[in-house]
Formats: sequence, C-alpha cells, structure tokens
Amino acid sequence: MTKLINLKIFKRFFSSSSAGGILLLICVAISLTIANTSFAGSFENLLNREIGFANDSLQLRYPVLLWINDGLMAVFFLLVGLEIKREIIEGELSSFRQASLPVFAALGGVMVPALIYVFFNMNDTQTANGWGIPMATDIAFALGILSLLGNKVPTGLKIFLAALAIVDDLMAILVIAIFYSSDIHFDYLMYAGGVFALLIAFNRFGVKNIFFYIVPGIVMWYLIHHSGIHATIAGVLTALTLPTTNDSSESSLEKLEHALSRPVNFIIMPIFAIANTNITFEGSMVEGLFSNLGMGIVLGLFLGKPLGIFLMSWLSVKLKIAQLPAETNWLHVLGLGLLGGIGFTMSIFIALLSFSEPALQTEAKFAVLIASVISGIAGYTLLSAYNKKKKTV
Repeated sequence: MTKLINLKIFKRFFSSSSAGGILLLICVAISLTIANTSFAGSFENLLNREIGFANDSLQLRYPVLLWINDGLMAVFFLLVGLEIKREIIEGELSSFRQASLPVFAALGGVMVPALIYVFFNMNDTQTANGWGIPMATDIAFALGILSLLGNKVPTGLKIFLAALAIVDDLMAILVIAIFYSSDIHFDYLMYAGGVFALLIAFNRFGVKNIFFYIVPGIVMWYLIHHSGIHATIAGVLTALTLPTTNDSSESSLEKLEHALSRPVNFIIMPIFAIANTNITFEGSMVEGLFSNLGMGIVLGLFLGKPLGIFLMSWLSVKLKIAQLPAETNWLHVLGLGLLGGIGFTMSIFIALLSFSEPALQTEAKFAVLIASVISGIAGYTLLSAYNKKKKTV
C-alpha cells in the first residue's frame, strides 16, 4: 500500500507543471555541492573526457561537456523550435493582435538588459562580448515558479509568460547564430543548406514520418557543427520543417513535441544544469559581482528584464496595438517581468559561448545564478503578496 501511494506521489510530481523547475533547482544544488567537495576534480575530468569515434573522413570524438552543450542542447532547441512553430501556426502567436504583446514585451526584455550590460562593459575588451548573457529567459524555471503560485495568478498571465519566453528564446537563437559563431566554413554550411532544402521538400510533398526529418536533422547538426555556426541551430531548423496543422488534429510536429517534452525537461535540462553550474565558490566571487561583468549581468537580468518587459508592454497597450490578458493588471506584468529575469540555463549557455577563459565563464555563471535567484524570489514574492492583499480588500 505504501509503495502504491509513493508511486502515485511520484507520478503526480512529474505530471505537475512545476516539476521541471523544481528538478532543475535540485540539480543545481547537486552540481554546486560536487564543485565544492573533493569530487570536483573527478567531475571535471569526467566532463573533459573525450567519447565517440573519429577517422580521416569523420570526426565524432568530443569531450562529454561538448556533447552536452552542443548535442543534447540541440535537442532542447529542437523542442523550442517545435513550440515556436506551433504557437505561430495555431497558438498565442497565430495572429498579430495575439502575438503583439509578448513580442513587444520580449523585445523590451532583450534590448534593455543588453544595453545595461553594454553600459558597464563597452570599454572592456575582455567582457564586451557578453552582452547577450542577460537577454535570455529560462522557460522551465520561470514557468515552474509561476506554476507554484497555482490559481493565485490569472491563467492569462501564464499564457503570456509562456509566449513571451518562446519569443525570447527565438531572439536568443538568432543572437547565437549571428553573433556567437566564428570561423565560418561555407562548404559545410552549403551542405547543411542542401539538407535543410531536402527537409523543406519533404514538408512540401506531405511526408509525415518523423524519422524522415530527424535523420537528416542529425546530419545537418554534424555539418553545422563543422561550419563554425553553433550546432544547436540545427535543432531549430529541423523543427521549422516538420509538418503541422492549424486545427485540433495531432500533427507530426505535435507528436514529436509531446515525445520530447519529458525527456528534455527531466533528463536533458537537468544534465545541462549539473554539467554547467559546477561553480567552486571563492571569496573573490562576491567581489566579482561588483565588477563590470557582474554588474552588467546582475542588473541586466534583475532590473533590465522587468523594466524592458513592463515598458514595452505598457507602450504597446497605450498605442492600442495589444491588450493585456484577461484578469491581469500592470502589477501582474511587473511580477512577470521579474520572473523573466531568471536567465539561468539560457544565460549560462550564452556565457559559455561569450568567453573562452574559464575564470570569466565562472564569474559570469555565478552572476547569472545570483541574478536568477534574486529575480525568482522577487517575482514570486510580489505576485503572492498582491494576491493576499487582493483577498483582504
């Protein structure tokens, strides 16, 4: 009987919308614990160990960390791409009026943090390239924390945050593709373009079998990886070619999205968190928060995100381009903007692309961690306090 109850609790947890965010928090705690114990060296060696195979014509032998950040994260971006396309075809981004509020909000949430970072780092050649770090919002964490509030917040606010985070991810993907890729090899890029054209042809000819998209997508990942553009873009490009419908029938895209949702949220993202938040704490880290790099990231996420999201949302509503979701007000938008400051996995991912020096990567990851924790607590507290105040009135 006890085993049956435990199994029900286990199933209920993994079925809840907050499970992904909670699991990520646990994995962060595990990673930080490992990094600050005697296991740190062994864990570092594991991440640097090369696995795979290579010969004269094929190179598929990389460190474990690269397989995680370039390989598994490509699957994450595949899922993000599927969500983006579905929302454009039949969801919250399917019409201009529906899409305008999260699009404007996301634009503000990208531009203002980047400007704040540039303000602090424009004269520092070592850190200037990190302007993309505070632009990103972590979908899993932000939605996870919002879901902890349950019915204390309007349903429309949750939909708004999900749509905003999807647009935010799309912008982050474009930034990675354009600004964080180097040494472009156009021959590989041309071959990858040929594979992409093949996938588009499959879509046009009505091919619905998912494997006709996944197998060429893997080939495209290999080609893009060797082209110099970050390989995770292959996941998005593959997603955009999968066929879908604008009605309630389940399409190939939706089948793949459902199949990937749990593995990504409960396996890939936790693995990424464990591998990339292994920060060994040092006394100088606190001082690093007040450096140009630290201030640019912390203030970019904690202040820039809510400021940009709030101002652009307000402007789009005042210009009658968009309207607030049902039962939401401007305090809700401010709380949502604070939750948008949870950059975490996406911000850490861009930090790894921004800097090659381990010291700068560690300083940036610590700043992202602190900013995300502060933003999450502030957003949750504001929305929860407002709900209590409303009940007492």
